[in-house]
Amino acid sequence: MPDFPDFVKNPANRIASTSQYTQDVEGYVFDGADGSQVALWTAHVDRISQEHAHDFDEYVLVIEGRCVVILGERRIELRAGQETVIPKGTRQRMEVCAGTRTMHVFAGRRAHKIGMPGAAEGGSCVNGQ
Repeated sequence: MPDFPDFVKNPANRIASTSQYTQDVEGYVFDGADGSQVALWTAHVDRISQEHAHDFDEYVLVIEGRCVVILGERRIELRAGQETVIPKGTRQRMEVCAGTRTMHVFAGRRAHKIGMPGAAEGGSCVNGQ
């Protein structure tokens, strides 16, 4: 499957660009009853995110393509079907290759949808693809 189904890409769930640490990625977020969130992202071009940290744990699963999770000096390459957990408070960045689709589960509120409060609208590929 080369893309997420249309019902996943409902515009009501689109993540605001101001709520993303990586430019030029397409993301959709779904809110859990417990305050957690699931975000699905597609990188259309090679990118590297800004360094950041969260006040909650993050689970990352690569659905298609590959990325490198950078935790300080440690680099974790993930390919389709591979996963990792990033503990809360960990400084992180991520390199994503064009065509990569990922799922992130956050143990807290991470992303804002377009048009929602807090969502004012205003890299390189590791080892090639």
